Amino acid sequence: MPKPGPLTPTEEVLWRAINRIMVALPRALDADLIHATGLTLNEYATLMFLSEAPNRELRMADLAAATALSASRITRLVDNLQSRKLVTKRPCAEDGRGNVASLTRQGFAKLESAYPDHLASARRRVIDHIDPAALKPAAEALEKVATHLED
Repeated sequence: MPKPGPLTPTEEVLWRAINRIMVALPRALDADLIHATGLTLNEYATLMFLSEAPNRELRMADLAAATALSASRITRLVDNLQSRKLVTKRPCAEDGRGNVASLTRQGFAKLESAYPDHLASARRRVIDHIDPAALKPAAEALEKVATHLED
């Protein structure tokens, strides 16, 4: 395999910016959500993925994969959400080995009430800093990278 050449100055700026964003953005979004809604970014994502799932429920393993959290971390998170009556957890009826997390009405209401704050944070932290003319090409480029990484 040939040795890769150095990054161009523009590529270097892009790569370093992506690395800074990967560290700073989750922290900023998390802080904004906690302050505005009492939900962490991981809790918000968990409620969001459940809201988009058929019957608003997912096997815990699928929920862990969707949120990019470990099995033990998603279990602790769901247990915490369950104690707050935002989700329920029950054994999987199909095989009895796993558990299924379900979004409650209170959880859906919490997600709906948090959405405007999350949207405002996303706009303030990212979208508002991208030139409208660059938005579509940036979205297409980053979508292509995300798709490649998921394959």
